[in-house]
Amino acid sequence: MGSTLEDTSSTPLHHRAMLEQVIGSNFAPKHLLYSYKRSFNGFAVRLTEEEAQKIALKEGVVSVFPNGKKHVHTTRSWDFMGFTQSVPRVNLVESNIVVGVLDTGIWPESPSFNDADLDPPPAGWKGQCQTSPDFQCNRKIIGARTYRSENLPPGNTQSPRDSEGHGTHTASTVAGGLVSQASLYGLGFGTARGGVPSARIAVYKICWSDGCYDADILAAFDDAIADGVDIISLSVGGSVVKSYFTDSIAIGAFHAMKHGILTSNSAGNEGPEYFTTSNVSPWSLSVAASTIDRKFVSRVQLANGTVYQGPAIHTFDLMGKQYPLIYGGDAPNKSGGFNSSISRFCDENSVDQSLVKGKILVCDSILRASTMESFNKNGAVGIIMQGSRFKDYASSYPLPASYLHNANITLSSTASIFKSNAILDSSAPSVVSFSSRGPNLATLDILKPDLTAPGVEILAAWSPIATVSGVAGDSRSVLYNIISGTSMSCPHATAIAVYVKTFNPTWSPAAIKSALMTTAFSMNAKVNPQAEFAYGAGHINPLKAVNPGLVYNATETDYINFLCGQEGYTTDMVRRITGDNTACTPANSGRVWDLNYPSFAFSTTPSQLTINQFFTRTLTNVESKTSLYSAKVFAPPSLRITVDPPSLLFNGIGDTKSFKLTVQGTVNQNIISGSLVWTDGVHQVRSPITVYVAKKA
Repeated sequence: MGSTLEDTSSTPLHHRAMLEQVIGSNFAPKHLLYSYKRSFNGFAVRLTEEEAQKIALKEGVVSVFPNGKKHVHTTRSWDFMGFTQSVPRVNLVESNIVVGVLDTGIWPESPSFNDADLDPPPAGWKGQCQTSPDFQCNRKIIGARTYRSENLPPGNTQSPRDSEGHGTHTASTVAGGLVSQASLYGLGFGTARGGVPSARIAVYKICWSDGCYDADILAAFDDAIADGVDIISLSVGGSVVKSYFTDSIAIGAFHAMKHGILTSNSAGNEGPEYFTTSNVSPWSLSVAASTIDRKFVSRVQLANGTVYQGPAIHTFDLMGKQYPLIYGGDAPNKSGGFNSSISRFCDENSVDQSLVKGKILVCDSILRASTMESFNKNGAVGIIMQGSRFKDYASSYPLPASYLHNANITLSSTASIFKSNAILDSSAPSVVSFSSRGPNLATLDILKPDLTAPGVEILAAWSPIATVSGVAGDSRSVLYNIISGTSMSCPHATAIAVYVKTFNPTWSPAAIKSALMTTAFSMNAKVNPQAEFAYGAGHINPLKAVNPGLVYNATETDYINFLCGQEGYTTDMVRRITGDNTACTPANSGRVWDLNYPSFAFSTTPSQLTINQFFTRTLTNVESKTSLYSAKVFAPPSLRITVDPPSLLFNGIGDTKSFKLTVQGTVNQNIISGSLVWTDGVHQVRSPITVYVAKKA
């Protein structure tokens, strides 16, 4: 019916009145499914064909059309990557794959974990389900264990049940079943689904309301490997980069690799600063977070009709009603010792709460959750955060809120804040600002993160007893929530690794990882100026990863040789992570540049900007036919990159060929990027080449 009515609050009544005119007093209000009133005027209603024709003749009606079936659009991230519901699958294999999710537990009653169409657990599964009066497993969730080495924090119970929401969200992103009409109060509406909806889930609850202890992480790795999981998804990490021998995740992932299990890790949320990627072991997959083409914003309308919009996720609507604005700088909490230079940022306790009640607070910063909670309790109608810094993702709020970039707000005026809505982000994908960056502080010449995947504003299953916004006092209860983080990108990559494994069940963890990295599509360095330190090999490309042509394989021996070659790493140190009697000798102390990694990285110093470095690598053919591959090098002007030999002939599946890549030239900026592509005319086996000046983290 065209544009919105002036009084949007009366729109549903207007629609009902129109329907009663056509259908008569027998019209059942329950047949009016939706009244559209925020951005346009219209409604969805159950009608007969005759009634629909009558409605079409009414004045003001633009069009009437059937509720046709469209391809659904988590509700968007998979389709954004071209990974639709109809992609080819090996369903029998997929349903026998078990994903070990190490996280905050799971909400088993979620529709995403319905087991109606699943057979009994795969033969050979050795896991356990720690059942209790409040928790039962099923044929989807086939294992559940809890770990807690310290006293439980108040309010926590020793159960695999998820009270935080995080573990439910990540598990459903990997392997949740198809759930139609999922949304967060209408936001992100569509079919929620995991990347491998037939796969099984084994839950290892290592995290509680106060965090995740290393002892529990290692215990969970220990059990998961023995239970027989096929892949481990771990959206957990520290804020400080540790050596491989003091990092429980690196140690656990090493043992998983020894047993043929790939560990998929989140890169961390400490960006955009350099040297912040925390999960950096070369035997695991480290995943950065990038945007999808859907973003959530909230509109702010001023009294003069001017409308701004900014990133925000909230489910409240002031319905166009105007409320007075109050600037934090004009309401300092003087009794608390604050002045306007502090209160303008609305820091906790800095604003006089009595002046905020019934008004929209304007702040010169992005508020912390604890501060947001206090304003919510003390009667603020809403909050407008403003600043000159561009914000590339939406946070979740427990009251009407928006973040406005360079807005011109008259503080003596009034404003209204509208419920969030989705808009198209045509710039996607780009690596989000919070995503942790390289270089790899543990090993400068191993590029991390490895790749990027969707991790911004992802809708997935949630625990109904967890807060929606993470703010205490937020009383909303939902089964699906929208959150952001490398915690969300990690399970996307996990699912694609499982998908690749269903077609290639005998591949090693390194081969699967190589397939994901060498088929990733390159990203725009102008949009992501930190280049490979932001996105690694590029953005994950699900369908191409199944058939990469060639892989860079690596075994436990290769990683041990790499470790022995690291400066300062002794036999005793290596034994801590390998758990065997490995001895580091000159014969097995390999150069870092010879580890068979799918990317190339070289660090130099400000005093050594002229370089001459070579790398050796070995490729394995994963095609049954004979193939001739040629090397294509893309180099920046200041570098000369050569490959010897420039072509490789592979004689069937499993055949291996080695080559040498040499990089010479001058490093004339902080980071210089190139790439190597091996191609047979069908496959494009791409590896990034990154040369940079290593500065102190």
